[in-house]
Amino acid sequence: MNADMNLTPVVSITWLFEHLENPNLVILDASPSGNKSNLIPEFTDIQIKGARKFDMETVFLDKENSIPNMIPTQRNFENECKKIGINNDSLIVVYDNLGVYTSPRVWWMFKAMGHSQIAVLDGGLSAWKNENLPAEPICKNKTLSGNFKAQYKPDLVIDAAALMENIESKKFQVIDARSEERFSGMIPEPRENMSGGHIPNSINLPFEKVLHQGKMKPKEELKEIFKNLNIENQALVFTCGSGITASIILLASELIAENKNVLYDGSWAEWGEEGKFPVEK
Repeated sequence: MNADMNLTPVVSITWLFEHLENPNLVILDASPSGNKSNLIPEFTDIQIKGARKFDMETVFLDKENSIPNMIPTQRNFENECKKIGINNDSLIVVYDNLGVYTSPRVWWMFKAMGHSQIAVLDGGLSAWKNENLPAEPICKNKTLSGNFKAQYKPDLVIDAAALMENIESKKFQVIDARSEERFSGMIPEPRENMSGGHIPNSINLPFEKVLHQGKMKPKEELKEIFKNLNIENQALVFTCGSGITASIILLASELIAENKNVLYDGSWAEWGEEGKFPVEK
């Protein structure tokens, strides 16, 4: 394997184990400290051997923005990647300790920053550890100096203004990864001062529907799920609570369809602010 091979968006634990000795391989641990989906990690005190922490909660986010989890600036992303030793020719595999949860968000961030050589580890830390593959206690990142250069691709991200215009133009089909109860406004949002409901004309695909026991469902099942949404050939915008679980269903779409896929980074954390944008229930 060399640096110019194309990584598929999702790789298995077998694939990763077989390529552990590749000098360009970088393994990133994107495990969160908590989550809004009430998921409980099986392992909290270990990491895949040689992994580096990818901290989306305090490092890889726009710290100046009041909306949570927003993608950092190109410059900040690039600088922080260099500090954890990421190079332009790095082959990155990202995982988390909730199966497949935060790792697709990291995959999307790297794609949006112009680095396509990144894959999500199917099943994450649990799948790895339960096969007795090499793990170690969580350790602090060493300060390294990679040569990573980011090239931000704004066409992979959409903002609220473009979504407002889309309510009339219907250029994109918006797909919401939150639960049916949140989408319909039947239960209160987990964040304060948020309206219940959804973006007008959006459809609902709860992120759990594309997963089975912490792994992506087989491609045939994913094809069936997306076929039932009647969105063939449409450009798709993915949204959720704050851009995390939207990335899961965006990744699922990327695995099986040719649609143009973009992420609404502000998601409901921005759109759902009371009285700010039109809301359907």
